[in-house]
Amino acid sequence: MTTLIALLALAIYLIFYFAYGRVIRDKLLKSKEAPEAPSKRLQDGVDYVPTNKYVLFGHHFASIAGAGPITGPAMAVAWGWLPGLLWIWLGNILLGAIHDYLALTASVRYDGRSVQFVAQDLMGKKAGTTFGWFTLFLCVLVVAAFGDIVAGQFAADGRVFFSFVFFCVAAVIAGFAMYRSKLGLGWGSLIGLVLIILAFWFGDMLPVKMSKEIYFLIIFVYIVLASTLPVNLLLQPRDYLSSFFLYFGLLVGGISALISAKPLDSIPAFTTFSAKLIGPAGALQPSPFWPTVPLIIACGALSGFHSLVASGTSAKQLKEEKDGLFVGYGAMLVEGFLATLVIISIASFGAAALGDKLMATPALGRFVNSFAMMVSTNLPFLPMSFMTLFTAVWVSTFALTTLDTTNRLGRYIVQEMAEPLKEKNPSSYKFFSNKWVASILIAFLGIFLAWSGGYSTMWPAFSGANQLLASVVMLTMAIWVKKKLNPKYVMSVLIPAAFLWITVTVALIWYEIVIVPVFFADASKTMNIVTGIIVGIINLFMLILNFIMINSFLKNYKLKPETA
Repeated sequence: MTTLIALLALAIYLIFYFAYGRVIRDKLLKSKEAPEAPSKRLQDGVDYVPTNKYVLFGHHFASIAGAGPITGPAMAVAWGWLPGLLWIWLGNILLGAIHDYLALTASVRYDGRSVQFVAQDLMGKKAGTTFGWFTLFLCVLVVAAFGDIVAGQFAADGRVFFSFVFFCVAAVIAGFAMYRSKLGLGWGSLIGLVLIILAFWFGDMLPVKMSKEIYFLIIFVYIVLASTLPVNLLLQPRDYLSSFFLYFGLLVGGISALISAKPLDSIPAFTTFSAKLIGPAGALQPSPFWPTVPLIIACGALSGFHSLVASGTSAKQLKEEKDGLFVGYGAMLVEGFLATLVIISIASFGAAALGDKLMATPALGRFVNSFAMMVSTNLPFLPMSFMTLFTAVWVSTFALTTLDTTNRLGRYIVQEMAEPLKEKNPSSYKFFSNKWVASILIAFLGIFLAWSGGYSTMWPAFSGANQLLASVVMLTMAIWVKKKLNPKYVMSVLIPAAFLWITVTVALIWYEIVIVPVFFADASKTMNIVTGIIVGIINLFMLILNFIMINSFLKNYKLKPETA
């Protein structure tokens, strides 16, 4: 059964990449005829940096993936393995890949500006301001959810933290070799790979144990530094080297799934329509598959956060617009395959790894143990102890790439939103547009929320904001296709966008009515109450902003297209 599922997933993704993806590139976007990319025209050595598409793919994928395609599917097996798998596949090919690719290309056409700027141009100033608040809230929630995941991984296994520290050192050295020496990409990559192996070895030899609170402070300092330093000093080479984690994990995981031919018997194909999934720790609530599935399965199927990465950093580094198919569309499909492997590993090897404690184990623990068991069983030369460390480092590494990229994106958003103050209040503009101030602001708010609530508490709030943004971005792209490109293709974007918007909007209303009150059930848990107030307010604001955006969309969609 694992073999059949893995082969089916590969076939679906390859067919859609080489057929549908190329149609979008050649017929709709006509990227081969596009002018010089902004990475060359506006090159500044900090944000606008023309980058080899394979290096950029690694940076882009590591930034969009994080722990998202792992955490969400690992939680969603509570509904059974089949519902989550179908949502991943359909969401990937009908929504996620199109969303990412169009957002990336639209940003390139707008000189690497954010999707917020694109929305403002297409739907007016009010839409642009609303979009800015959308993305600001999302960035804070991403830092909160992923910050807690990373701190938890560091605290749970002392080997993981030092492996990451040595990995960052390896990235700086490899980046110097690739960009500032005559060694170039090839030798720099080889040096990086050797240093990655040493990082695992050092981490294994030097485990360290500190409290989760100390790790929160370390993460805070790290993401502020990573989001303000030149992109090719730490962020880009680290994400590029992180992609080798991806390739190794996908390779051994894919081979294991293909050759094991094991039935998916650790969990049923379907359990119940309303599984207990969402709520503060210890207070899980029955959650209907529809409409709440997007509150659980985020990045594995689709993600609004990807549009921020695509337009915030990747569009500024894309050497040629035609590379967008490989970087934007391709990376989303690879992420879908990763999410598929998560489902396969838990459904086939979860019971062998965790026994009757499978569903009682937190989502990340389910994946780490199940994936390690699947690989070590089918590839005996990779022992369980190594694969457990590798998988834990894998999760934390990708979560950290999302964290530092998010903080960088949040910095851009704060700086863009400060623009109106430039003439009205120059001193305030100077303060908020400062890259250090903007970076610290996002990091502080996110880490504070992470400190007050676990990822199982924050995850649905992040996912809801994330998927709501995805629906708004898709609607924005529908207007872009209609007004700027070719209205003949608009329904292929508009129909899935409308379905997603309805689903996520209903899910967030349900979350506000059913889940937020649970935070206040035990008055003795002060941090739960604080988290509930903050999350409830953010969720309510997101819903209000959502209806403002849909009103702007409906008004502007009726306008006649500029080109046909």
